[in-house]
Amino acid sequence: MKTSLHLVLVLIVMLVVSGCNNKSQNAPGTSATTENSITSDEKGKTLFTACRACHGDKGQGMEALHAPALSHQEDWYLKRQLQNFKKGIRGFHENDVYGKQMSPFIKNLSEDDIVLLVSYISSFTHEKPVSNIQGNINNGKAVYTKLCVACHGPQGEGILAMNSPKLKGSQDWYLKQQLQNYVNGIRGTHPDDAFGSQMLPIVKQLNGSQDIDDVVTYIMSL
Repeated sequence: MKTSLHLVLVLIVMLVVSGCNNKSQNAPGTSATTENSITSDEKGKTLFTACRACHGDKGQGMEALHAPALSHQEDWYLKRQLQNFKKGIRGFHENDVYGKQMSPFIKNLSEDDIVLLVSYISSFTHEKPVSNIQGNINNGKAVYTKLCVACHGPQGEGILAMNSPKLKGSQDWYLKQQLQNYVNGIRGTHPDDAFGSQMLPIVKQLNGSQDIDDVVTYIMSL
């Protein structure tokens, strides 16, 4: 009887120890989880290889190639724009020369690829770009307060609830280029660009290229 009881106790101890070992192997932060994380990071890095030539090693952008900085932007906005390029919502207009350059790089990306790519870009450290456009900052502030602040925030930080991206951290040449694209109907006119189309009545209130230079100058001061 004592021998049988002893065997039962030994079996119970062995089952408890086995259960603890299994929990330890599957616990968050263990080598298995870390391995999956590294795999995702490496996949994002590999996907970014196609972007590096134009957008720079750290997503800092290159004016000579008309490729904007990516490192400052919110992940939700980057994801949406990549999806828009993939669907032909951006880069569709015949005069969007630089937008069309994205097509061959984006067309074969899956939704999972886009998530991993954006996650990798979000790991970059951003450096404030140098401003070269010299407009009237006082008029720029007035224009920004009237037309931009409600959606993009007082510091150009962007507002997710308004589907409005961060402006602070963008290069002045890119901000000017995109405002001109909206004015000229190159951007925001695709029937499926629900959020881009919100810009159209806003840019109609700009008083020519001077207002564009002025508001860009003010944004760069934020």
